[in-house]
Amino acid sequence: MYPAEIETYARPTTLVEATDLLSCYRPGDALLLAGGQSVMQALKTRLIRPRCIIDLQAVAELRNIIVDEDGLRIGAMTNYASIAINEKLYGSYHALRDAASRVGDRQVRNRGTIGGSVCWNYIAACMPPVTLALDMQLELVSKGGSRKVSAETFLGAPLETNRDENEILVSLIAPKPEKNSGSAYKKWGLVTDALPVIGVCVNLNTDEQGKCLHAKIALGGLINGPCRSYEAEKVLVGTTSSNSTAIAEATKTASDQVETQSDMWADADYRKQLIRSIGKEVIESAFLRAAD
Repeated sequence: MYPAEIETYARPTTLVEATDLLSCYRPGDALLLAGGQSVMQALKTRLIRPRCIIDLQAVAELRNIIVDEDGLRIGAMTNYASIAINEKLYGSYHALRDAASRVGDRQVRNRGTIGGSVCWNYIAACMPPVTLALDMQLELVSKGGSRKVSAETFLGAPLETNRDENEILVSLIAPKPEKNSGSAYKKWGLVTDALPVIGVCVNLNTDEQGKCLHAKIALGGLINGPCRSYEAEKVLVGTTSSNSTAIAEATKTASDQVETQSDMWADADYRKQLIRSIGKEVIESAFLRAAD
């Protein structure tokens, strides 16, 4: 199919120019284009019919990865390929590389962006649960000002977010990690690099003896959208990587407390089994990275 008629195409070179352009349109009339890997399909099938497309590809200030003493800041227009190869993203940030290196195929990873993924919030996406487990803040800017919101507040049901129509996502910010921190992400799809039927992300830190002090567990591929599993996180606290019983209990708790759906890719019970099996691998990887 072909898109409905689009009146205007704009390609700003600065964030100020982009916010000025966006403010000229009523909500829903202007579409912000990041990598376009998902939204172009919606345009072609006329699920969305904007009057104007504002292409953010030329806004260089939205494309960066900064790791310093304050933590991590990733520009919203940073593509997956850049994240996947960045060696500064280790320990507590390593789940970002896990996810980015397995998004789509090579073309998608070079074109798709982290900001576009989070703002689209597709049910089968890797980055939303990663932002939850890494406790990231999202910085949004409009002509009227700026604000920061937690990933948990920002992400809603699939294809729903807290972003106002006049706002642009500028960056994603992760706090400075605790000592001995490690994170990991893994998904399961029908084929290699497929969209995740289920994705699991774990971020934890340990004491000097390898005992878990804090843990965050996030799940993706769910009918109600990505979410944290707080009860499963509590099970991990106080345990070590060698405590297979506690790890199994944590993954069972996570699978029991979320609603899973049946569709052409997997049924609800199989999704719960995936949470348990993938979760075990991801928890073990996070412990290993925290030790390193």
